[in-house]
Amino acid sequence: MSELDGINQHLEELRKRLLRIVLIIGIITAFILTFHAEPIEIAGVTIYYPLPEPLNNIAAQITNHMKTNLVPEDVQLIQTAPGQAFFAQVYIAALVGIVVGMPVIVKELVGFIKPALKENEIHVSRNITLPALGLFVAGCIFSYNLVIPYILDFLYRYGESAGLVTFLNVIEFVTFVLQFLLAFGFSFQLPLVMYAISVSGIVDSNFWRKNIRYAIVIIVIFGAIITPDGSGVTMWFIAGPMIALYGIGMAVIERKERKKLNT
Repeated sequence: MSELDGINQHLEELRKRLLRIVLIIGIITAFILTFHAEPIEIAGVTIYYPLPEPLNNIAAQITNHMKTNLVPEDVQLIQTAPGQAFFAQVYIAALVGIVVGMPVIVKELVGFIKPALKENEIHVSRNITLPALGLFVAGCIFSYNLVIPYILDFLYRYGESAGLVTFLNVIEFVTFVLQFLLAFGFSFQLPLVMYAISVSGIVDSNFWRKNIRYAIVIIVIFGAIITPDGSGVTMWFIAGPMIALYGIGMAVIERKERKKLNT
């Protein structure tokens, strides 16, 4: 097999795996946009079952939940052009599709790079799939319940102090929320990335402790880039937890190395 044939074969495999990823995300997104989550109580426990209802779909329910729990009391959530509410729901459904389809996404990506990995790296990649999903969801929950409500309230207090009536465009609101959800979902992967790199033998625990100052600078820059305002306050809502996660990852790696030496 020539080198060109090998490249074409890899590109074809990548195309098939990306197609499967897009397909699973698309199916979940279409489901979220088509079905309504109908509550039913059984033995005192509320469960939900899907009911076809495109106009009052699961994405619309999530939008209403976000409006109720995240939008400050005196702020009005509006749409200023036809279709904005629909596209906001598409964004939400796509995010849910990415989160729910994460096991398939990780499986396909690991499957593609598997031939280039060593045996211990393959073992590590298999073991981090579920923790990666758990940390992503934990980051989204942390952001949704603690960070986003405070940031929105903090930012819109400026309008209130100036005697202004604040109207928030639904597209801008959803984009803002999804930006933070994704930022925290991915930033919560930091200790797992550190662990995977160390277990693979690329670096040891001393590397993370020796370069902690550089890591803090990079994290602060990342927080400044990802946050939507220039106040410098919201930046620390991302940089602070990431610095803490860096410390947690470093402690876990050092503990594992000490345990390995003692056995």
